[in-house]
Amino acid sequence: MTEYVERLKQQIDFLMEIDKLKQVFRRTKLTDNSRYENTAEHSWHLAMFAMMLCEHANEADLNVMRVVRMVLIHDIVEIDAGDTFIYDMVGQEDKAEREQAAAYRIFGLLPEDQQEEFHQLWEEFEERETSEALFAASLDRLHPLLHNYYTEGAAWKEHGITSQQVLERNEHIAEGSEILWEFAQELIRSSVAKGYLAP
Repeated sequence: MTEYVERLKQQIDFLMEIDKLKQVFRRTKLTDNSRYENTAEHSWHLAMFAMMLCEHANEADLNVMRVVRMVLIHDIVEIDAGDTFIYDMVGQEDKAEREQAAAYRIFGLLPEDQQEEFHQLWEEFEERETSEALFAASLDRLHPLLHNYYTEGAAWKEHGITSQQVLERNEHIAEGSEILWEFAQELIRSSVAKGYLAP
């Protein structure tokens, strides 16, 4: 019985620790432009994206539940590492190191079998080699594009981002979904035409 009590305690400690994601704010605004989105909201929304958009993945027999699990845990590391803005090239330099240290600490709160499972899912997302990871990464890039479009380019304008930067940083959407990449490119073209994004 003691073993189960200890396991449950570790699981609860982890669940309480990840509540901190609600206080990690991203550079993306909510679609009503009222405030910045937090990482917990981002992760939940991505899980919904995975369930709704899985039919558009390049891989027909995608394991959707694996994608959902990946998108729910991939940003947990931001509790320690913070959110690194995709266009912040200086912040990108040590991002992997900061996030790896965070992954070891935070997943280390879990019982050993779950530590290993969560860490493997996180690494799978980061490495972008499986069909599930490629699709999850596609959704992770599509999400802020949509937010920027629906806020008339709020984050893009705030940081002086150009359409060329957006195209270059998001082209890997095609690796998980050619259809979503075509859609994303149309969003980008429309954003330039409407003045949301600099050419």
